[in-house]
Amino acid sequence: MTTGSSPDGLDLIALTTYLQRESVPLEGALTARLISGGRSNLTYFVSDGVSRWVLRRPPLGDILAGAHDVAREHRVMAGLGNTAVPVPKMVTLCQDESVLGVPFYMMDEVAGKVLRTTDMVEPLASRTRAALGDALIDTLADLHDADFEAAGLGGLGRPDGYLQRQVDRWVHQYGVIKNRELAYVDDVVAALRAGMPQMSTASVVHGDYRIDNVIVDLDDPSKIAAVLDWEMATLGDPLADLGMLLMFWDEAGRLFNPITDGLTAFEGFPSRDEVIERYVTRRGLQVDNLDWYLVFSQFKLAIILEQIHVRHQTGHTRGEGFRGLGDMVASLLQTARDDIERSPRLQIPRRSRTFVKRQL
Repeated sequence: MTTGSSPDGLDLIALTTYLQRESVPLEGALTARLISGGRSNLTYFVSDGVSRWVLRRPPLGDILAGAHDVAREHRVMAGLGNTAVPVPKMVTLCQDESVLGVPFYMMDEVAGKVLRTTDMVEPLASRTRAALGDALIDTLADLHDADFEAAGLGGLGRPDGYLQRQVDRWVHQYGVIKNRELAYVDDVVAALRAGMPQMSTASVVHGDYRIDNVIVDLDDPSKIAAVLDWEMATLGDPLADLGMLLMFWDEAGRLFNPITDGLTAFEGFPSRDEVIERYVTRRGLQVDNLDWYLVFSQFKLAIILEQIHVRHQTGHTRGEGFRGLGDMVASLLQTARDDIERSPRLQIPRRSRTFVKRQL
């Protein structure tokens, strides 16, 4: 059988040979198309004319150590398959780089859609948006309540010292890829180090949980069919995921996150305060330090986007959606610093404060 033309970054002849060797049944020639050039890993639809799969591989170009870990994605979703967290069924993981030049994995396609734009959210009924908002919160609570030892994920990370390592990691990543000076980085990092909370519980942490990283059911978009994009998953502080969700939770009257750009700023979705209330009630928690987690999420996203911005400048991205990333980075850091200034619990140590000379 003759395969279709190979999209950039995916050799269908090599993939066919590998799948046959791994006894993955193929009914016909493979075809594939790129569906996400990735601010993250590259994602393709692959089909043999009967079955449809999704293949994930790291992006093109140089990759920082520890980034774009597709084996971690596969491991986490395979482990969570028997929990209350909806994930796709895994098909194969290939860590033999002689096949495609990089590790990759394949999973079954999940019927549904990803709500990536406001044009996709706006037609939903208000009651559907309300139910979807609740489902997003409840699914996150289910993840954090999951028994990670029983799921075989006990070795996924080291919860002790998680927050300190996270701050150190993203500071290091910025140092590795730095090709310009970013305003307020020093202020934000100093405030995060000075105000770091104590972690009380440990769970699987998704690391990038938001509305456009889930698949909603085609027939009932208030239901979540699968949670995607687990490349940053680890064991750590579940409030880091809540802070990330809040950062991406857009509301009318607030500056929208540059990634989600208003996806939840429609009638029906719960407010940020209602998100917090439902989550802590579901998990029986009391929290009073979410400011730190929100600022950390803004800093983390800023450095992730700066990595992609640098990669795009060197021609190592595919697909659309990369214009304006540099401005997004600056906006996130400005928002993080503004949130620090407004927070009663966070402050920038005087010796670390950046003074901005104003023109009169």
